Amino acid sequence: MELNDKTIIITGASSGIGAAAALLFASEGANVVLGARRETQLNMLVGQITKSNGRAVCLAGDVNDEAYAKDLVDLAEKQFGGLDGAFNNAGILGDMGPIPEMNSDNWQSVLSTNLTSAFFAAKAQLPAMEKRGGGAIVFTGTFVGYSNGGMPGMGAYAASKAGLIGFVQSLAADHAAQGIRINTILPGGTNTDMAGDDPATHELIAGLHPLKRMAEPREIAQSALFLLSDRASFITGSPVAVDGGMATRLL
Repeated sequence: MELNDKTIIITGASSGIGAAAALLFASEGANVVLGARRETQLNMLVGQITKSNGRAVCLAGDVNDEAYAKDLVDLAEKQFGGLDGAFNNAGILGDMGPIPEMNSDNWQSVLSTNLTSAFFAAKAQLPAMEKRGGGAIVFTGTFVGYSNGGMPGMGAYAASKAGLIGFVQSLAADHAAQGIRINTILPGGTNTDMAGDDPATHELIAGLHPLKRMAEPREIAQSALFLLSDRASFITGSPVAVDGGMATRLL
């Protein structure tokens, strides 16, 4: 098993990529500590995992709250004895539109949820992993933060995710000597709540990808699994495209 007996925090775990990761990681032997705002969905997911003989606990909260990041680490240490990895996946798109028409509350909300929360997570998780003698962290970015390709109305989202790439590269350089690997995945369009439910929009998004389809959440979760596993032992500081070929079209 790829993550046998490793304890992994997953944020944004109540749906989409995070929920897919929770099920996948647990099936690969991980103890999963699940975080998201929606407590009912988290409890249902924990029940699904434990029914399949997996090991899971959850704690509802908001990644914009610095104390919540520490609470998730404390839960991992209390329940499973330590922390080996994290998939910091929570994020929002925010309201799209031209910057002159964007209100500052939207800008701050997107930057806080997508970037400042990464600072909170790293600040809480890294000391716990140092105590274990190493670990791995994966953050969810997006191809939009790497090569926007002229997509309109995504200034706040692109800024937050571009900042995340730089933040992760700095973290990776700072903590490599402690045996902690830190990477970012850059998904393309994925069939999650963030993508909405309009078939015409889905068709448009799918058509932008050279593979001419959107990803399923489990496909993105598989990339995070790889980066958290020992198979990725020489990968750190990397923005890893999982984008159906978008990078080849945009660069």
